[in-house]
Amino acid sequence: MLIIGAWNWLKWLFAFTAALAGAFALSGCKGIPTPSEKAARYDLERVSAVYRPGGLPPVLPVLTSNSSLSNFIEFAFLNQPAVSAAYYDWVASVERITQARSFPDPQFAFQMDIQNVVTSVMPGLMGTLPWPGKLRAGADVASADSRAKYYAFQSAILQSAFEVKRTYYQLEFLSEKLRVNQDTLQLLGGLERLARAQNEVGKSTLQDVLRAQIEQQRLRTELANLEDSSNALVAQFKAALGLNASDPGPPIPSKFEPSTLDTDPGNLLNVALSRNQRLRGLQSEIQAAEASIKLAEQGRFPDVTLGFMADAKTDPTLYRFPGNPGTISLPIWRDKIAAQIAEAEANKRSTEARLSAEEIALAVAVAEKSYLYNQANRNVALLSEQLLPKASQSFELAQTGYLAGQIDFFNLTDSERTLLAFKLDQVEARMQRELALAELSLISIGMSPGENRMNTSRAGAAMSLGTPKKPAGM
Repeated sequence: MLIIGAWNWLKWLFAFTAALAGAFALSGCKGIPTPSEKAARYDLERVSAVYRPGGLPPVLPVLTSNSSLSNFIEFAFLNQPAVSAAYYDWVASVERITQARSFPDPQFAFQMDIQNVVTSVMPGLMGTLPWPGKLRAGADVASADSRAKYYAFQSAILQSAFEVKRTYYQLEFLSEKLRVNQDTLQLLGGLERLARAQNEVGKSTLQDVLRAQIEQQRLRTELANLEDSSNALVAQFKAALGLNASDPGPPIPSKFEPSTLDTDPGNLLNVALSRNQRLRGLQSEIQAAEASIKLAEQGRFPDVTLGFMADAKTDPTLYRFPGNPGTISLPIWRDKIAAQIAEAEANKRSTEARLSAEEIALAVAVAEKSYLYNQANRNVALLSEQLLPKASQSFELAQTGYLAGQIDFFNLTDSERTLLAFKLDQVEARMQRELALAELSLISIGMSPGENRMNTSRAGAAMSLGTPKKPAGM
């Protein structure tokens, strides 16, 4: 009897150990990736090699006052926290695809029957098998959501590039305004000396000298205001580069690069509709909603839970498979299933409406920014080719006329003010043209101006990915 009891105990121990070993062996299993998951991970691998190689921040480019615009944009792309947040949102969404297509974890089961003694010892394993198609539908939902997150990441890159360009050109034209005002201040100093000389020989009154001094004082105050505004612009430029308040200030470019519009202006809207990252993201959200409808429809079908147990006390060993233990879910709440389907369909219609609204808003924005760009172009041409040359000639004639006593000092300063106003208007028109180009690039072209200069850089490599890889049948 002792030998038989020992044998039964050893059988129980063996069955228990085998069940545990089976459970732990299953814990190391891997599921089969869906085509959409493979495509998402392929895109993630490509971007990560550029943006976060080895999971670590890449080495940032060294910025100097001679750095190109593409260097500043690349620095911001790699360093901007908003871009980093969008990137990790996308990474998390890719990982959710694996979770959505994976089977539920199996369970270790253990049962004992005890009367006066232990009559049965049954270790085993149990697992739930969802209805065929449910896991695939869930993976499709997660994949479409992941593509939407990818486009949100791309939009964050473009927004980062736009902020760099916006402050970059504002700094340029602030320095231009300072230069124009300083040159004019020197010019007014010369006019004051001219008025004094005329006053000494009795050709003018002291009033002319006072007027020259008033103009200089007004211009000095304007210069002080412009110089003070540079602190705010430098802070904005620093923030656009993703630098913290405690970080040293960025170098201010010593030479600024103009942008060009490489796309046919008449085709801007068509380009925008095909490349705008926001529209692509909404299209992916529609695909996610469609997949959600299919997933909700799968709720009509039951899931099966099966198990396998072995009674180590019996001789021969008693096995239970598959009916006991085994369960089948009963999807009897039809109103709940119908509500889930209706919710998914409403989400799809909502996203379709938002996509339509976004397309309308995009068309308006392209028209507005195109108008501003064309207007700025016309103003630059008018000022450079017509008004400034004539204002300069008028000022020279006014100086000659004042020396000859033919006009008074008031007319001389009026021509000087006109010349200064046209010079500042030219600076303002050039700035508006550059900003309109930057905004057109952001909202319609779908890439930053100067991306052609970034194709060999890390930033350009990531941004040139465009549409994420999409498996057939999605």
